[in-house]
Amino acid sequence: MAAEGPEEGTGGTDGTGGAMDGDGDGGETPGRGGGEVPGGCPRGWGSRSRSRCRPPPPQALNGAPPPPFPPEFQRLWGAAQGSPHDFGAWTELLAYVEQEELLEAARRAFDAFFQRFPYCFGYWRKYAELERRLGSARRAQQVLERGLQSIPLSLELWLHYIGLLQSSLDPARPESAQRVRGAFEAALAAAGMDFRSDKLWESYVEWERERGDLRAVTAIYDRLLSMPTQLYSHHWERFKEHVLQHPPGAILSPEELLWLRSKLGSGSEPAPKPPEGPEAPPGEEAPPGAPPEAQEEPDQEKIRELVISMRQQIHAQNEAEVSKRWNFEDGIKRPYFHVKPLERAQLRNWREYLDFEVAAGSQERSIVLFERCLIACALYEEFWVKYTRYLESRTVPGARSVFQRACGFHLPRKPNIHLLWAAFEEKQGNVDEARRILRSFEAAVPGLAMVRLRRVSLERRHGRVAEAEALLLEAMRANEGLPLGSFYAVKLARQVCKVQKNLGKAREVLVEALEKDPDNARLHANLLEMEFGADVGQNEGNTMSCFERALRSPLPDEAKLLFSQRRVEFLEDFGSSIHSLLKAYDEHQKILKAHAARKRAPENGSEEPDDKRLRPDDPSGLLGPLNFSGGDPNPSYNYWYQHGYSTYGYQSPWGYSHYYGQS
Repeated sequence: MAAEGPEEGTGGTDGTGGAMDGDGDGGETPGRGGGEVPGGCPRGWGSRSRSRCRPPPPQALNGAPPPPFPPEFQRLWGAAQGSPHDFGAWTELLAYVEQEELLEAARRAFDAFFQRFPYCFGYWRKYAELERRLGSARRAQQVLERGLQSIPLSLELWLHYIGLLQSSLDPARPESAQRVRGAFEAALAAAGMDFRSDKLWESYVEWERERGDLRAVTAIYDRLLSMPTQLYSHHWERFKEHVLQHPPGAILSPEELLWLRSKLGSGSEPAPKPPEGPEAPPGEEAPPGAPPEAQEEPDQEKIRELVISMRQQIHAQNEAEVSKRWNFEDGIKRPYFHVKPLERAQLRNWREYLDFEVAAGSQERSIVLFERCLIACALYEEFWVKYTRYLESRTVPGARSVFQRACGFHLPRKPNIHLLWAAFEEKQGNVDEARRILRSFEAAVPGLAMVRLRRVSLERRHGRVAEAEALLLEAMRANEGLPLGSFYAVKLARQVCKVQKNLGKAREVLVEALEKDPDNARLHANLLEMEFGADVGQNEGNTMSCFERALRSPLPDEAKLLFSQRRVEFLEDFGSSIHSLLKAYDEHQKILKAHAARKRAPENGSEEPDDKRLRPDDPSGLLGPLNFSGGDPNPSYNYWYQHGYSTYGYQSPWGYSHYYGQS
């Protein structure tokens, strides 16, 4: 089945955001605390922990389901488990359990699905609806609570949760209203700053209005009028209607009403005493000592005008903030999660929007926008990295939570984000955690040299030289006979030589590797470099042995020509025997003539044998950095070698990147 769009649950057009950290048990009703910890769950959602807000792991995510499940379920389950990152396989499984109304099978399937795709808010709703129909309202509520812990910016889930809560509570009980209000407050704390959160705010206003609490309605509007949202102008008009349609005493707090009256009294002549009129509206109190008939009805219009004019400036400031963000918001065409790639224009829009919000300086707004971005761009590593870098200098627990979410759910096979996470933990002094991260990732995605080398460098930095050597030796033996094995041999030899100061042992490593891979120019070049790094006077014999070994090997002719050139240079600069120099020069002339003859052969129509050509991955250019003359190279040598180097198009020195696996 193809990946479904937002109507089927891969997200919503409301711009829902991502999960934050918490224990993820989903057992507490939200709303028993306000605010939101950067990178964490809304307060009041349960105990804090190092893990993110996420659905609790099912009893078993792998392996065959128990026998009572139908064969078709077992087939679909096996397909999803066999390809856990195939979104289509999962949606086909979920469609089957929903259609057949298999509650236990659905629980197993949905729990496993959300371990991999927790941002699909529509499937949280499907799961809750299935629990409501076949299980209980309480189980449905718990499912929605888990969903909100995974995506606390999901306006759709919040409204669905609050609706279910209202339908399950007895309105006659005094605590029911408090629970609903608590849920609304938790929703606003988590998602109220979303640019597209208008429906949530309006629902809260309407609920308080239906209850007859007009002062609470005014208090909500006072918060909303300073919130840049898509329908900011509509909210302003609704607020003015609210003020004009109700007596000031019914919509304003006693403190504000008294202050407004004092302001009117100090700035104008006392109004004439009105004729006998009705009693004061509920909540409107006369000044101390004044009889009820002293209430001045004309003052109500002035109070209304003052209430609106005082908030006019707030509305104007909010309008300016909306205008700054409008083009960015208009460029967000897919604010929900989907496995399909985003267009380049939308990715660029997210980058520019994030840069703008960060530059604006509001940490709370920046975090909300990052979370919104990570819904639409959950499969793009760059945005997770950008978020962690933003948080690292502000809140270490928040940055850790983002790393955990990225590596544990959305990018489990991306090496770069795992390496950054390990480096982050090492910077915080959590060396064991950094070691665990690298070890776990390598177990899940084996064979990446960049990960193994990071493990090696971690051990070396913390004085565990033996462990670092063991890791390199293990990798070298595991890849024996392969180019990667020779790569690890070079790394092991350099570590033994430079860190352990054991040239003899390093030589043994490379000589043994050359016996298994004699035509690897990289091995010859590194052995030569190590020998030359020692005392050239005492180590001339070993250095010359490197040259002789390379020239006797089945290396391509171009590589042999370079080794011959370097041999002449070495003997000229450091050799102890003129006989050795003249002999090397004569042999080099023979190699040059043979090479020139082979170059002319293609011009006459013949082809050079494939086994004599330089292999594309042969880094003969490794000989380039060996400057035997010391200090500034001799100009004549420099001209000769540089031109010879460029003529054959040798690769840049130490270019190991092609050994690294691509994520």
